[in-house]
Amino acid sequence: MKALQCVELGMPDKLQVNEIPDPEVLPGHVLIDNKAASVNFPDVLMIQGLYQFQPELPFSPGGESAGIVSSLGEGVKNISVGDRVFAMTGLGAFAEKIVAPEHAVVKIPESMDFETAAALPMTYGTSLYALKQRAELKEGETLLVLGAAGGVGLATVELGKAMGAKVIAAASTQEKVDLCIQHGADEGFIYPTGKLDRDQQKELSSKIKELTGGMGANVVYDPVGDDYSEPCIRATAWDGRYLVIGFAAGEIPKIPINLALLKGMKIVGVFWGAWVGMFPEENKKNFQELFQLHSDGKINPEVSDSFSLDKGAQAIAHLKDRKAKGKVIIKI
Repeated sequence: MKALQCVELGMPDKLQVNEIPDPEVLPGHVLIDNKAASVNFPDVLMIQGLYQFQPELPFSPGGESAGIVSSLGEGVKNISVGDRVFAMTGLGAFAEKIVAPEHAVVKIPESMDFETAAALPMTYGTSLYALKQRAELKEGETLLVLGAAGGVGLATVELGKAMGAKVIAAASTQEKVDLCIQHGADEGFIYPTGKLDRDQQKELSSKIKELTGGMGANVVYDPVGDDYSEPCIRATAWDGRYLVIGFAAGEIPKIPINLALLKGMKIVGVFWGAWVGMFPEENKKNFQELFQLHSDGKINPEVSDSFSLDKGAQAIAHLKDRKAKGKVIIKI
């Protein structure tokens, strides 16, 4: 089978599409003929050796894919050959076939195509867990979403609206802000890119307070980090919840912890992958909720760009260079 492989750590241009042996089905696992896979920021980090989990070389990146089950390992009970599924493996999705443990495989509705299914698990799974289980977002509260035109950002915009929040989208260009408005954001604004000086950080805080009537945001969803985190925490409402999602801007920020005291607010970590491992049944309930929201037309993953497997390296580069609006898909 064909697979996109990382044979040496570095930028996407070092990736290779190679012929490798088909994987063998293990007990408790299923073999899936992949039809689509989606690119996520951990893929960008992993091929450079910068991710917290680092596989041995060579490896195929790609944490999620969708396809058709072609074979079952011994002991599999709830999946059948021919089922349309998505798989959350964390690794190996950019290949024509993948073996996944049964617990990481979810049947998808007949109404959902493979590209949508591949785009759903990580972004919407993370965002629903963040807003529902971690932030306990309430109807009528204000939700600020940073990096709002990216994969997790747009998912959060849609889910926030579905949960009854007022959603403010922050993105780097007017085109991206407009996309967020199309997906349900009530308001949006452009923030500066790159390293922020103190004046720019103050302007960011002031803009958030302006759009919230001086009260600040009840919940901040931050996949960006770096210089953006502290000004957003300073613009969080009393009893607000600042969600630590990731650090796409580069640096892990050092936050003055007294801000949490002064605002009576919570800095809340969101590690969806670990939660899934500890509470798989709760995660399954979340996915059933997501399927219903999709059926009701309240969420719709935005697939902005698609690439063939042979051009998989370009797909990862497209995300790395922040050219993506929504999800980047590799068709297989």
